[in-house]
Amino acid sequence: MATIFTHVLVPVAVALVARGSSAPVSGRLLAAAMFATVLPDFDVIAFLYGIPYDHILGHRGVTHSLGFALGIGLLGALAAEGLKASRTAAFFMLAGATASHAFLDAFTNGGLGVAALWPLSDVRYFMPWQPVEVSPIGVSAFFTARGALVLLSELYWIVAPLAVLAVAGRFITKSKT
Repeated sequence: MATIFTHVLVPVAVALVARGSSAPVSGRLLAAAMFATVLPDFDVIAFLYGIPYDHILGHRGVTHSLGFALGIGLLGALAAEGLKASRTAAFFMLAGATASHAFLDAFTNGGLGVAALWPLSDVRYFMPWQPVEVSPIGVSAFFTARGALVLLSELYWIVAPLAVLAVAGRFITKSKT
């Protein structure tokens, strides 16, 4: 998996691009989207209940699917007023943020892939190219040399390209107004 630090940067980048547009992202919607990007990894709780990694309820299973992302988007649409957003904006921001988690995880070089197409299929997928070092599961394992390698990998393969896209998107958005 990619780290919590990297996952939350996806909605931050979207909010930066939208900031100069006619539909900026509210602080509440941004906070909800940042939470939505890490929500899929709550599935690690399954380990506490003896559910194995490769089970559909295990890590990178149901919660890493497009079906789950669409469900979170629908919940966002229902909570749109509280998020200070339109139903459409809340749906797409939260569904996109949640789906981005599985998308980034599919670029990692470890684990069992993501069950992106659940409930249509239990098959787990990786991207054809997996340049991102997989993050260790657990806090103590993260604060090691391996954790530093993961952060460097994410900086190079995710953070830098995301920053370029955010700056370019912001520039394009700003030039249209």
